[in-house]
Amino acid sequence: MAAGNGGGGEWLARIFPIVRWWPMVTPQTVRADLLAGLTNAVVVLPQGVAFAMIAGLPPEYGLYTAIVTPIVAALFGSSHHLISGPTTAISIVVFSTVSPFAEPGTATFISYALTLTFIAGAFQLALGIARLGALVNFVSHSVVVGFTAGAAILIATSQMKHFLGVGVPPGESFLSTWIDLARKAAEINPYVVAVSGATLIAAILLKTLRPRWPGMLLAMVAGSLVSLLIGGERHGVHLVGSLPAHLPPLSSPDFSLATIRQLGPGALAVAMLGLIEAVSIARAIATRSHQRIDGNQEFIGQGLSNLVGSFFSAYAGSGSFTRSGINYQAGARTPMAAIFAALGLASILLLVAPLTAYLPIPAMGGIILLVAYNLIDFHHIRGILKTSRADAAVLVVTFLSTLFVELEFAIYLGVILSLVLYLNRTAHPRVVVRVPDPAQPKRRFVTSDTLPGCPQLRMVRIDGSLFFGAVDHVQEALHRIGAAAPDQRHVLLICDGVNFVDVAGAELLVQEAKRMRALGGDLYLSGLKKGVREPLRRGGHLDVIGLDHVFDSKADAIAAIFARLEPSRCERCTSRIFRECAAVGRAADGVPAAAN
Repeated sequence: MAAGNGGGGEWLARIFPIVRWWPMVTPQTVRADLLAGLTNAVVVLPQGVAFAMIAGLPPEYGLYTAIVTPIVAALFGSSHHLISGPTTAISIVVFSTVSPFAEPGTATFISYALTLTFIAGAFQLALGIARLGALVNFVSHSVVVGFTAGAAILIATSQMKHFLGVGVPPGESFLSTWIDLARKAAEINPYVVAVSGATLIAAILLKTLRPRWPGMLLAMVAGSLVSLLIGGERHGVHLVGSLPAHLPPLSSPDFSLATIRQLGPGALAVAMLGLIEAVSIARAIATRSHQRIDGNQEFIGQGLSNLVGSFFSAYAGSGSFTRSGINYQAGARTPMAAIFAALGLASILLLVAPLTAYLPIPAMGGIILLVAYNLIDFHHIRGILKTSRADAAVLVVTFLSTLFVELEFAIYLGVILSLVLYLNRTAHPRVVVRVPDPAQPKRRFVTSDTLPGCPQLRMVRIDGSLFFGAVDHVQEALHRIGAAAPDQRHVLLICDGVNFVDVAGAELLVQEAKRMRALGGDLYLSGLKKGVREPLRRGGHLDVIGLDHVFDSKADAIAAIFARLEPSRCERCTSRIFRECAAVGRAADGVPAAAN
């Protein structure tokens, strides 16, 4: 392909991501995606109703969101497995934002919720177009793993009332839910447990024995049959119930300035929470599927899904942990699975809405428990706990925050803690004394407490950027090293490991040069990268340090600095660590230097 065509293709793929993944679509992937999509369509039925009620909207609005949002997000996002739609956290924020201005369930409330959705989508789309998707790179892998594990347990906790048939008040916290379940253990409904348990066991067996079969879908059918055989409906086994048999109607947000001003702050919160949720979930699934996620494209996909959705009676949505997990576990291969899920839900509403009334909610509870378990990445959790205390702390804090505080705050807290630890690491670059090892080929420089050093020249390597946050640490380290060997008045800073320098870092180098000159020595630099040399040159700092004090390599630096050392001290020196020392030794013994 010609370069011009390649550039045009890349531009087209950014606008229409389907160009990237459509070649992956084959009859085999269509079959897998169709089965995963149908499974998802059935699972989302009660979820959509519940989420809409949490948001203060009529039940059908959750279903509208589950139909419209996934299609747009799949077409314009980057994840192959992420399924967007109504979520618990977003629904709660929508209710808390709109309820002060309108009565839940009213026409005004619905209009405000759709307007909130439009504004949030506009924020998300703007961030994506501005290419700020890199912001999600600050959501570390430990945050994603901890958040996924915590969310999986929350999902499982939310399904225990359906699995056991125990009444638990809606909206309770993680701890309160389990306390209520323990108190009401005597009220466990054996008929409900029979249906949910049979569904769970069937799903596990099918996954183990027939992994290529649509296990989750067949397991829900098995649960429904068990419910019919034992007369579950007569014994407290709740069914999904009747659903509206029509597609999402057209709608129009309220674009008045007064409404936009009222809802703007809440819309920004919805936008940021939705982006973090969606990208976190996409990245969590991608760790299993080994897919690369484009944060910018996900921002655009989420923004467009909310913008478009607000005109089709869909309220604010984001990535769904439960549905995305089911999508991956059910064998989805491409974003077509999300489209099939939406179309499947629409077909169910139009064609078989009466039949869905016989689907037991406990059967879906059993399926979701299995999905929640599979979302916990035990392998990476063990690896993080063994590898790094800092990353382990991030994982544990994020995990516990997900369970015991607001879901969105858990993500924020994990991100903030990750940034704090990252800044702490970057603010403490490695500063070590280096000496040549005569036993190594080409006298390779090493860090050693046993090898002798030069009595006049100290060589210090800095591994890390010289910016305002690291200046104090580097300066303190240089002074501490200098205090341990005050006679080493010449200092060579080996800067191969320095990738960036700001004004504060440049001023540090100038101060150290002046300090060493005041002590009767000097400061030299070697191995400056272009990204470091140019700022020093433009700021005039190299003129102060001296262009003749800057060298491309350690060998060039040592050869030039050696000529500036005190010859008398060199003649008495027994270290002889440089090649240049040999010439001084022969001259002191009366051997002409030319014999070298």
